[in-house]
Amino acid sequence: MKRVVLLLTLALTVLLGAGTAHADGTAICYNCPPEWADWATQLKTIAKELGIRMPHDNKNSGQTLSQLIAEKDNPVADVAYYGVSFGIKAKEKGVVAPYKPAHWDEIPDGLKDPDGYWFTIHSGTIGFFVNKDALEGNPVPRSWKDLLDPRYKGMIGYLDPTSAFVGYASATAVNKAMGGSLGNFTPGINYLKKLRKNDPIVPKQTSYARVLSGEIPILLDYDFNAYRAKYKDKANVEFVIPEEGTIIVPYVMSLVKNCPHPEFGKQVLDFIMSDKGQAVWANAYLKPIRPSALSKEVAAKFLPESEYARAEPIDYGKMGQVQDTFRDRYRTEVR
Repeated sequence: MKRVVLLLTLALTVLLGAGTAHADGTAICYNCPPEWADWATQLKTIAKELGIRMPHDNKNSGQTLSQLIAEKDNPVADVAYYGVSFGIKAKEKGVVAPYKPAHWDEIPDGLKDPDGYWFTIHSGTIGFFVNKDALEGNPVPRSWKDLLDPRYKGMIGYLDPTSAFVGYASATAVNKAMGGSLGNFTPGINYLKKLRKNDPIVPKQTSYARVLSGEIPILLDYDFNAYRAKYKDKANVEFVIPEEGTIIVPYVMSLVKNCPHPEFGKQVLDFIMSDKGQAVWANAYLKPIRPSALSKEVAAKFLPESEYARAEPIDYGKMGQVQDTFRDRYRTEVR
């Protein structure tokens, strides 16, 4: 009799397990690296508040999209995070699903897909993340033109713009500053060709630690990484918005189409848009898409608004459309 009860219990356990979305409480996010945008804190907060574990993932935006496409018939990820142009491409490739998270109406038009295939969670401004101790006595560069000075040879880094979104965003920023447009990348390509003479370092992955160590004294990067280094890691760093101007860039998330655990994915996206989730970004010096999450105390640590006046939004849809054209030109003419 005990054997029969045991077998029935085991059978019931299997049946109940089969009907559970994801019994071990794990969701997979592609491109959630702990060193970037303080995903480390966000992942810990999600685990604490929702009981959902999300493993670290060190892909960049391009690698994330490539993986989603490769796994289209058998998805592994539940949610994805990437620069806005990759979110637009993910919709085009049919690898993400429509979902409108909590506080959807607070996301401005133009910073979300109308049907919810991608939506902005925070934004950053492109500029120079400078380790002043590693400049070997040279002044902090103040302009795109300054970076072409031979005194900075071997000191400048930017992420690979054919793969990492921050690299493409940096190229877009300098192209605009040099008089180009999303329909004309020639000024930006010419600038990057000139910059090659200064032997730039071009990694594929986020290089926060390499700036702190002094290996890359000047990195084309976002304001939030520089503020994090200055205020949390107490490094002697400075963020510079170049004199010729730059761009503001949104980062977005999506629910993966036919993902293994859609309910967990939706819970995660709702939490990231909640007061607590948005506060994590704000405390990491990102501009949360919901401005109410940015406290006066944190906002006071940013550069003055007079400096940010040189940072402008662009047509992000067009930015996504021309990305492949830029990538091909960069590979042919610069790399």
